[in-house]
Amino acid sequence: MQLQQHPQSILLPAKVNFIVLTLALALLFSLLPWRNMAGVPDLAALVLLFWCIHQPRRIGIGIAWNLGLLLDVGNGALLGQHALGYSVLAFLAFAVHRRILWFPLWQQALQLLPLLLATQLLTLVIRLAAGADFPGWTYFAGSIVCAALWPALSFVLLLPQRQPELMDENRPI
Repeated sequence: MQLQQHPQSILLPAKVNFIVLTLALALLFSLLPWRNMAGVPDLAALVLLFWCIHQPRRIGIGIAWNLGLLLDVGNGALLGQHALGYSVLAFLAFAVHRRILWFPLWQQALQLLPLLLATQLLTLVIRLAAGADFPGWTYFAGSIVCAALWPALSFVLLLPQRQPELMDENRPI
């Protein structure tokens, strides 16, 4: 095992206002009219997944449930469909959040793909049980796009938490 050339930097704590802002923007993106098109990522689920992994003490299953309810009401979908899916996604994220962070971003994306697919499958099963038609296999393309967006989204959402590169010689950290 080789040591890294540059040690990993310590991140600053995430600000609650920034977390709320990113979740609100992701919700607004998910409420846009192209939501039912194939291959459009569920950005609300992806941002929720990010914060559940990186800030598990601040973002919980209750927030995931409320975010899902807002999405259900905004889209006019079956009430509770996204709420249940997002709650399960948050629970699964809590189950793996310590292990996921040990991997590089592209391996994180591969490990989070089954979580995103399970969320979409649960949402689809609820829709089908309510009498909707099967939307086709392209319905699951959104999860693949979300997994592909994971490295870029992680980089962007961690930017405000990164410390400046200038180091003080008097402080060890």
